[in-house]
Amino acid sequence: MLPSQRHLFEIPREVCYLNSASYSPLPLKTLEAGRTAVGRKGQPWTIDPGFAGRQHERARSAAARLIKAAPDDVALIPAISYGVATVAKALSIPRGSRVIVLENDHSSPVLEWHARAEAQGFVVDTVRQPADGDWTSAVLATIERSGAPPVGLASISSVHWSDGGMIDVDKVQAALRRHGAMFVIDATQSAGVVAMDVTRLDPDAVMFPTYKWLIGPYGRAFLYIAKRHQNGVPLEQTSSGRRNVNSENPVYFGDLAYVDNATRYDMGERDHFITLEMASIGMEMMAEWGAAAVSTRLAMLNERIAGGVRDLKLDMLARDLRAPHILSLGMAGGIPKELIARLAAENIHVALRLGRMRISPHVFNDEADVDRLVAVLTKALRG
Repeated sequence: MLPSQRHLFEIPREVCYLNSASYSPLPLKTLEAGRTAVGRKGQPWTIDPGFAGRQHERARSAAARLIKAAPDDVALIPAISYGVATVAKALSIPRGSRVIVLENDHSSPVLEWHARAEAQGFVVDTVRQPADGDWTSAVLATIERSGAPPVGLASISSVHWSDGGMIDVDKVQAALRRHGAMFVIDATQSAGVVAMDVTRLDPDAVMFPTYKWLIGPYGRAFLYIAKRHQNGVPLEQTSSGRRNVNSENPVYFGDLAYVDNATRYDMGERDHFITLEMASIGMEMMAEWGAAAVSTRLAMLNERIAGGVRDLKLDMLARDLRAPHILSLGMAGGIPKELIARLAAENIHVALRLGRMRISPHVFNDEADVDRLVAVLTKALRG
């Protein structure tokens, strides 16, 4: 099993950080790269002309590796909301159809469709949060619901951020394909931890940021978009998205045709000399460990917690319904804010999400961390 990687992070022993589904710490290597990059930006005359391009392609390749995509099928974006807006502009949703979203899903894969529904003539169909935690069955039932308008698209997270519920994207894709519908996946809570192969799955789009599970900075994200959608109009009009708009040429607007791959969807001001390299480092580290090794380790830690709190009258999703790296605990009346604060006072950091305690360890956590959580939680709940 992959051992704890705590030595690669600047985390004091007394700190028990179990909140990577919100923000992950940065590795020491990434911190140093960030400091160096700030100095580089302070002396821009030291930056050679090809540096920006090398950074773009390093990050693009690192992101593509995580989902087994070709680098040219990946765009550099700043956030999931940007990626969904880009996809919404590039895809054509049939009038009179449905766009399926998840109840209480994060705002990014949901709100864009609400904003477009009336003007574009489709309806947003929300999959209600299932009482049994089986998100996959709930999504499939919504797709197949008798008498409903045809499905045009599903825009859903692969792991629900609030309860850690896992959506079987293979089963959902198979159902959508039978209906001739499109599939947009927000992989924020799964990229790098849950394996994905877009060449096999063939979704229409997948996007993910780096600041959570990919141990990277805020403000860096990536959009995979299938080749069949690489002929759309980008969200922004940039020189990098065109074949030949170059300030070093005698004629600036040489060829206004778009480039023939996903890089046409790259964000403007993509030359992030500081954070782009930081994002690359985290993604490369995750790829080297491998999703299988990471998920196995995190599943072990969460199972250790689940076993330790089993007698505390806390509810949790069944093991086969939850993601390996997120454990969500609930109780009658909801988890009180005071409990989260009490844990924080003990330097144990978890999150309160929709009335539940969300626990999300990462590779820097170890058995001592989770045993400490169990001990303090047991003391708090048993008085």
